[in-house]
Amino acid sequence: MGQQFPSLTEAHIEFIASQKMFFVATATESGRVNLSPKGGDGFRVLDPNRVAWQNLTGSGNESAAHVRIHPRMTLMFCAFEGSPLILRLYGIARAIHRNDSEWPQFVGHFPPNPGARQVFEMLVEQVQTSCGMSVPLFAYQGDRILLDQWAANKGEAGLREYWAKKNVRSIDGFETGIEEGNLASRSSVEID
Repeated sequence: MGQQFPSLTEAHIEFIASQKMFFVATATESGRVNLSPKGGDGFRVLDPNRVAWQNLTGSGNESAAHVRIHPRMTLMFCAFEGSPLILRLYGIARAIHRNDSEWPQFVGHFPPNPGARQVFEMLVEQVQTSCGMSVPLFAYQGDRILLDQWAANKGEAGLREYWAKKNVRSIDGFETGIEEGNLASRSSVEID
């Protein structure tokens, strides 16, 4: 049934590449636990112990706020088609914001997207698989383009205004770092 690994194997990397969505979980010592679904072409395996994912503009910015305080993150992939499998990545993450000097390097891993507000880099400390036999089967019909259209219509100035209004603080009042420069936007733990 369940197995644990110190890093991603080639089979894990192939499984991740075939998935159309994944889930991100973060939390601080207090406040709410955040769990978000992510889709589109926004996930990359950088090496067996390092991954990155592009975070698009949304109504909240919980993951960015949480990793500033406590950089732990869990990513979960599950098979909605084909053989059942759940794959979890446990690790330490940080947000790279548009103002950070590393932004061009990290955002360059992904197709251009007007709504990109952060890229998260995660150092994978443990990989866990489980059977996934109770996950229902769903057929993939395509990516939604509504968020991309919304961001394109907002334009750069409109997005910055939206971020200032909706993305500076989490729902628990924690700062997200979206408006800060290089050093202030980092979590307390650096990833080498």
